Amino acid sequence: MNSGTKPVSSPGGFRWLQLAIGIVCMAMIANLQYGWTLFVDPIDAQYHWGRAAIQLAFTIFVMTETWLVPVEAWFVDKYGPRIVIMFGGLMIALAWVLNAYASSLVTLYAAAVVAGIGAGAVYGTCVGNALKWFPDRRGLAAGATAAGFGAGAALTVVPIANMIAASGYQSAFLTFGIGQGLTVILLAAFVRPPDITVSARRKQLNLPQTAVDYTPVQVLRAPIFWMMYLVFVMVASGGLMTAAQIGPIAHDFKIADTPVTLAGFQMAALTFAISLDRVFDGFGRPFFGWISDNIGREHTMFIAFATAALMLLTLSVYGHIPVVFVLATAVYFGVFGEIYSLFPATSGDTFGAKYATTNNGMLYTAKGTAALLVPLASIISSQFGWQAVFIVAVALNATAALMAVFVIKPLRRAFILGSESTARAAVARAAAAHSESGLPKGPLSYDSLEKAP
Repeated sequence: MNSGTKPVSSPGGFRWLQLAIGIVCMAMIANLQYGWTLFVDPIDAQYHWGRAAIQLAFTIFVMTETWLVPVEAWFVDKYGPRIVIMFGGLMIALAWVLNAYASSLVTLYAAAVVAGIGAGAVYGTCVGNALKWFPDRRGLAAGATAAGFGAGAALTVVPIANMIAASGYQSAFLTFGIGQGLTVILLAAFVRPPDITVSARRKQLNLPQTAVDYTPVQVLRAPIFWMMYLVFVMVASGGLMTAAQIGPIAHDFKIADTPVTLAGFQMAALTFAISLDRVFDGFGRPFFGWISDNIGREHTMFIAFATAALMLLTLSVYGHIPVVFVLATAVYFGVFGEIYSLFPATSGDTFGAKYATTNNGMLYTAKGTAALLVPLASIISSQFGWQAVFIVAVALNATAALMAVFVIKPLRRAFILGSESTARAAVARAAAAHSESGLPKGPLSYDSLEKAP
């Protein structure tokens, strides 16, 4: 692989520096998704395009952010992570500049495409790099990296809201877009991939890890991949809907500007909810990643998905109460964000580390598929109210919780056991045919094993 960078020989403290850089880069792209809800109503007030039409831009953003990640991962494998992250920083800055001057829906949608390309380049590269640097702590590393994306908006949501109120949403787009883009470009100069691919150790029976590095084509042929993809879509749809619509939901519940006091802090319910959501989301990603490193991926999924279903049910019944709205959404995002740590870690465990960036990128496209349901939520809410939307999301999360334990868990273990059997047989054939070279060292790859007689 042409990494485009000088190989790194010491994985000790340097890998933690790489993790920190990835976290900050992710924080710089967080507002493209989580800050969007603050702009929906101001844009509608300016141009009267309607919420559904404006939210289509959000859907376009998520689709381009996710569905192009496998392509961007290919560029990472060929040219290295540094140039791809720099490109992403340039694109996210350009996107918010376009948003600031968008006077038509066509321009708004074009900006969403640009933003999605930039965010995907940064997101996919940073998560993939973390999976490669931390094969022994995939859940924690993926969770910490994703936490930057989840919590990155927490520090800026209040300044953005204040700037929109004081100077207009156009100024907020310009100021934060350029600042975030430049920060990513500067940090990208220090990003490095590991010089070797290190295999993960099987630490305990509830954390099985493959002995084979599957190529992307082989992953797409595996039924377990598509089962994980389905569960990802089911869970992500509710979270994306809530993230995109939390502003309109609060306004429709007539609590957006109602003061809420918690732990000595007082804010408007909507601002408080968004701020607390980002904190819980950011904390939940590494926390559940760490939990999954110890009790297993599927068990952690069950806990998180079931809790998410309970919080959405609470919102559907008691969401009109300001303090319940703030707390329930906070807990919900605290357990929702773990999909961005658990699924990358599960992908690495199941399909290997060598192609982790591309394989995880393919799984991450499930987020784009889920984004197709976000405009549908606006349509359902206009016809039947937000309670109907919440009930659908409750059903999806509850079903996903059961599927994690009773479908994904047995399928994944059977797949990994089969891969180990295949690997042992291939190594035995290779050893017999090439006894003078000995057994292959390091992680096994089907690239070489398939050439064995």
